Amino acid sequence: MTGWDVLQDPNTQWVLIGCMLLGMCSGMLGSFAFLRNRSLVGDALAHAALPGVCVMFLLTGAKSIGLFLIGAAVAGLLAIYSIQAITRYTRIKEDTALALTLSVFFGLGIVLLTFIQHSDSGNQSGLDKFLFGQAASLIASDVTAIVVVSGILLAATGLLFKEFKLLAFDPGFGRGLGYPMGLLDGLLMLMLLLTVVIGLQAVGVVLMAAMLIAPAVTARYWTDRLGLMVILSGLFGALSGALGTLFSTQIENLPTGPMIVLAATSFFLFSLLFSPRRGLLSRVIRFLRLRRKVLHEDVLQALYELHEQPHAQLTATSFTAEHLSQKTGKPRRRIQSALRALWRLGLLDGLESDTIRFTADGLVAAHQIVLNQRLWDIYHMNENQYQSAGIDKNLEEITPQLSPDTLAQMMKQLDDYDLTPTLLQKPKPAVSVPYTKKGGFSL
Repeated sequence: MTGWDVLQDPNTQWVLIGCMLLGMCSGMLGSFAFLRNRSLVGDALAHAALPGVCVMFLLTGAKSIGLFLIGAAVAGLLAIYSIQAITRYTRIKEDTALALTLSVFFGLGIVLLTFIQHSDSGNQSGLDKFLFGQAASLIASDVTAIVVVSGILLAATGLLFKEFKLLAFDPGFGRGLGYPMGLLDGLLMLMLLLTVVIGLQAVGVVLMAAMLIAPAVTARYWTDRLGLMVILSGLFGALSGALGTLFSTQIENLPTGPMIVLAATSFFLFSLLFSPRRGLLSRVIRFLRLRRKVLHEDVLQALYELHEQPHAQLTATSFTAEHLSQKTGKPRRRIQSALRALWRLGLLDGLESDTIRFTADGLVAAHQIVLNQRLWDIYHMNENQYQSAGIDKNLEEITPQLSPDTLAQMMKQLDDYDLTPTLLQKPKPAVSVPYTKKGGFSL
């Protein structure tokens, strides 16, 4: 049966719709749990739901999904109250309270589940399906319930977005504005609980936490804006639900819940490696570019300072890669690589005869580097004197931050310390010089 034929099956359509809605709802609400540093909340609530399901079966003796979900909701509310009570009335921190509640409730659930499985009706109970989910058993009424609950949760998230934003980033400021932050926190926990409850049948107790956190973490790699993060998280959750469902239909007896979680994990791993700002690959590239830029500036600065020596005459004296290696303390192989790059940029000449010298543009660029470095040295030596100048030490360039009077004062101090760059007293940067104030060389 082809993938298109599978999609014609009504049961597959119900499962696909239900899992996509579950993924969207989980991702959007999970964003706030993630930003609140409550990544374990979903795990605790999901594991706490298991004893509620077992107790409901023991009380009624009926295998009713509706009753199971009611029992899971009640157990989840009890878990929420337990976490809040432990945190409020003891000296135990919230993460410890979460872990304690998770382990106790799940342990109780396993004990009850084992008892039921060994009872006369245990083989017919099917409660073990709540551990890892059984999305294939979703029917129209189950999907209808997921649609209704998801719609309510998504609407509430949209209406309370600003309040949840305050709760995630600055609850103290929210209290100062008069918002009931404690009530909002409890409401968020209740909404997370409802998300967990509607996801138990599809994904299961063990894996539901991944549906809350994985899309949120994935979205965080792509943006710094909360609104966009929530939307992306919902999108990643919906795509995970769709892909997990479709993949599970291609192989017989392949569980849908774990496939959904694997799809969400795949999105996370891709983002971890390839996201443009926080991805490992982009970080490695930025590091290598920065290291190359620093090396090139060190070479230009070293060559400039060698020419400043009393015995060196700019018009007659040239230096070799060995001189620069000794001056910078860097291996000759790296120095030669930097020299070739600087030659291609038109900043150095004489590499073919190993008598390295500046071009006109290279002298201007080196003068800018040396002057910038020595002005920073003056600033650090007299930091108290320049506190009112508003200089940002995190910026690379100091000259654009200086007023004309402050710059003149620093230049005078350079003269007093005999640190004024002497090779080019009044640089006139040419347009062709590939050196910028913000980014250094355009390498």
